Amino acid sequence: MPDLLSIFNELRPLISRYNPPLQPKRDEPGYYDLWSFKDLVIVDRKRKEVFFAGLIIQKSYVGFYFMPVYAEPDSKQFFKPELLRLLKGKSCFHIREVTPELLAQIDDALERGFKLYQERGWI
Repeated sequence: MPDLLSIFNELRPLISRYNPPLQPKRDEPGYYDLWSFKDLVIVDRKRKEVFFAGLIIQKSYVGFYFMPVYAEPDSKQFFKPELLRLLKGKSCFHIREVTPELLAQIDDALERGFKLYQERGWI
């Protein structure tokens, strides 16, 4: 069984780099997320916030939820196979171990996702 809290603690600094301008709704042991709080219209729906990314310790993995991949599915083409094979569903990556290569790939994805949100005016 992987040490999920250690994995969470290795990933959290990568996400928290974007705070500010993004802000957490929840910041507690085993759960961390970042949101953009801004009046927006996305697909003709008014919103006051948009989710960016989060980490949740689950039973056997750390869930890395990454909404830019949901907002722009074509962004998956930039992911390397090591990261892409961890994507389960539309926006959740199941992380069971961390390597320097995987950390670099997640860091790159976060940077690209942040730029996408900036370009769309969501931040």
